[in-house]
Amino acid sequence: MRWLGGCQCGAVRYSVDPEQIRTLCCCHCRDCQKQSGSAFGMSLILPRRAFALEQGELAVWSHRSARGSAKHAHFCPLCGGRIFNDAGAASLLVSVKAGTLDETADLRPAAHLWTKRAQRWLRLSEALNYEAEPERDEDLDAAFRGDA
Repeated sequence: MRWLGGCQCGAVRYSVDPEQIRTLCCCHCRDCQKQSGSAFGMSLILPRRAFALEQGELAVWSHRSARGSAKHAHFCPLCGGRIFNDAGAASLLVSVKAGTLDETADLRPAAHLWTKRAQRWLRLSEALNYEAEPERDEDLDAAFRGDA
């Protein structure tokens, strides 16, 4: 069974295969704070093939990530709701904005990234915590699966 999601206005709808999710993390970098309009952003990392655009079209805004690499933000052109990020059309992974899923109550982050930018009032969960980005993505994947 695929998970469903979409933008605020409903013009964009998508589905993801939950069996292929590699990890779920909360990112506290300034980009995620500004994009979400909140203290952090939540992202599901999964293979591009596990994501399917079911309805609508996406616009793209390109910029540089904190690492300096290309980052492409895909969003609804009507309401501006960010759906996912990637490193370009050839990238094998996408980072879906978890808050755009229809059901979010049972999501549990495996890690918090860029905690050195976290709001001081925020109490972080017992997930893995990294001051910046982890050196190995495999650690995040293992934490999400419960192998860590």
